[in-house]
Amino acid sequence: MAESMKGLKRTARCAEVNETHVGTTVTLMGWVQKSRNKGGIIFVDLRDRTGIMQVIFEESDCGTENFERAAKVRSEFVIAVTGVLEKRSGAVNESLATGQWEVRAKDIRILAEADTPPFPVENDSRTKEELRLKYRYLDLRRPDLQSKLILRSRIVSSVRNFLADEGFLDIETPILCKSTPEGARDYLVPSRVHPGNFYALPQSPQIFKQLLMCSGFDRYYQIAKCFRDEDLRADRQPEFTQIDMELSFVDVDDVIDVNERLVQKVCKDAIGLDVTLPIPRMTWAEAMNRYGSDKPDTRFGMELVDVSELVKECGFGVFTGALSNGGSVRGINAKGMGSMPRKKIDALVEEAKGLGAKGLAYLSVNEDGTYKSSFAKFMTQEELDSLVKAMDAEKGDLLLFAADRNKVVWDVLGTLRLSLGRAAGLIDDTKFHFLWVTEFPLLEWSDTENRFMAMHHPFTMPMEEDWQYIDSDPGRVRAKAYDIVLNGTELGGGSVRIHQNDIQEKMFEVLGFSMESAYEQFGFLLTAFKYGVPPHAGLAYGLDRLVMLLTGADSIREVMAFPKVKDASCLMSEAPNVVDEKQLEELGIAITDASEELPAQDS
Repeated sequence: MAESMKGLKRTARCAEVNETHVGTTVTLMGWVQKSRNKGGIIFVDLRDRTGIMQVIFEESDCGTENFERAAKVRSEFVIAVTGVLEKRSGAVNESLATGQWEVRAKDIRILAEADTPPFPVENDSRTKEELRLKYRYLDLRRPDLQSKLILRSRIVSSVRNFLADEGFLDIETPILCKSTPEGARDYLVPSRVHPGNFYALPQSPQIFKQLLMCSGFDRYYQIAKCFRDEDLRADRQPEFTQIDMELSFVDVDDVIDVNERLVQKVCKDAIGLDVTLPIPRMTWAEAMNRYGSDKPDTRFGMELVDVSELVKECGFGVFTGALSNGGSVRGINAKGMGSMPRKKIDALVEEAKGLGAKGLAYLSVNEDGTYKSSFAKFMTQEELDSLVKAMDAEKGDLLLFAADRNKVVWDVLGTLRLSLGRAAGLIDDTKFHFLWVTEFPLLEWSDTENRFMAMHHPFTMPMEEDWQYIDSDPGRVRAKAYDIVLNGTELGGGSVRIHQNDIQEKMFEVLGFSMESAYEQFGFLLTAFKYGVPPHAGLAYGLDRLVMLLTGADSIREVMAFPKVKDASCLMSEAPNVVDEKQLEELGIAITDASEELPAQDS
């Protein structure tokens, strides 16, 4: 039967004891990891968030009643133990932080009994994730998972301390906001007081933090909860947390300077990692041309090579056709992979097609110096030799080429570079390579929308020297935008913001907004800009991604207490779920069967 605390106080957590506590009486509380009854002696491994302590029960020390209580405990019982901390009488357990000590129990209280859990609470659990997420409160007892969340807390504390010392103010912005259609889909919240109207949950505090700059708060930050109704991946969730900031009277270098020092401090505080400053910078154009990605993993080579000039007059129509259509021909050298079986090469071709390419050309350099290629018959020996030389190929290398529009070529080779690099063991997971990617395009063309879209958002400042092309060649205009990348993952991004009315109005015009529609959606921001707005810039990090990378986790689900699964549902709480009919009536909402609305299809 469970007992109450009855005034008992915990003196320390399991792994907080040390050499100075030996010989003293301690009271520990936690969960039973496991219990071993050896007849006259009972060993109990007691677990809390700091670690495990071995507790020994002998009847001569603790008395018959306590010994009998100890004999009843099973895994996940919650107990309180009072006893004397001693050096272990048996072998030291090197795998435990507390492995050189044990508690000789004098008293035990069973604070809560427990049913047999549906899976063992242990490190590196092999239990299916779906089951663990259903019982997430049990899964969170695992020491490896707890250590990640404890590190997350330490990172947030480090961020807060640094930014406070740098003069930033922690200011909260609204969760119930106005929907703005640009970007990802909003989560909508119906209003009872305003029938037929909806709030949107914020995708970011963007507009509000710019308004704070208008209000004179000059340095703002927030650990902000954000929401996006989008398909999930390993590093995405419908609700996530940003380290959000905005600064006034600054330009690009000022934002990068404070954030480099922030990254340096956080990495040192969190995992003892020394980040050398300054962090390297690379323009967007260079990143795409060298790595086929705007978030390149620079821990290994296998860079893209542009061979367009070499093949522009060759006899291979796939190459020349792509060039005549304004595209390019580029390749990567998968060194040492020349003996790759045809079946695997065919799989790479299919992967390229899945990324939008019409195919993938290959050439392998045999050990005798001859070539095996999918396009050799269309080119002269001299042309092939020049191509091999340009790719810096040696015997045993495999060359892969994509020919298409630049975006397709970059997507294909950038993706294959990562998968081949991983397969070849070229990526050192012990390394942390930070990188700034700068000078993004201000706009990108959308085939589906048939118009230019903002690559970041409509409030991003263009590079002054490029603004002259906004009418004649909008795609040429670069933005004062910057992303910080770690090991091929975007950690955060930001930009200098537009603070001049004429530029902001022109930006909306280029994006296809009438001034009427612009004011309808962003009127409160545009009106605020009429009353004196300072030059300002900002940046936001994905906190979940940062913790995932610093802990070596495979997914952000491992560093969030209660994550969702692929369909944005919570297996534990069963959200989302139906609500009471009365609530719907109050909101004026009727639920219809979507299948009834579908048009009939021919069989």
